[in-house]
Amino acid sequence: MIEHIVLIKLNPQVTQEQKAELINKTYQLKNSIPGIIDLRQGENFSPRSQGYNIGLTVRFEDQAALDFYLPHPEHQKILGYLQEIGLEDLIVVDFEI
Repeated sequence: MIEHIVLIKLNPQVTQEQKAELINKTYQLKNSIPGIIDLRQGENFSPRSQGYNIGLTVRFEDQAALDFYLPHPEHQKILGYLQEIGLEDLIVVDFEI
């Protein structure tokens, strides 16, 4: 299995409604992209966040499932929405579990 972790830093002008919509849209990926075992996303409340305000973990069956996910049109829509609302930075970590 593969664990995919994403830390998202959004522009300060991003509204609470836009954050909620991002989380809702992201959860839909589990229903539309094969190979996803589990998906979790939420707002970061840690005082050590360094400005990263959304966290995401996606567990995939294997490397092939991750490779299928990255260019998938539904995943690309999420990336487009992030750009639209005000993405400042992303940190991505992938590892085998």
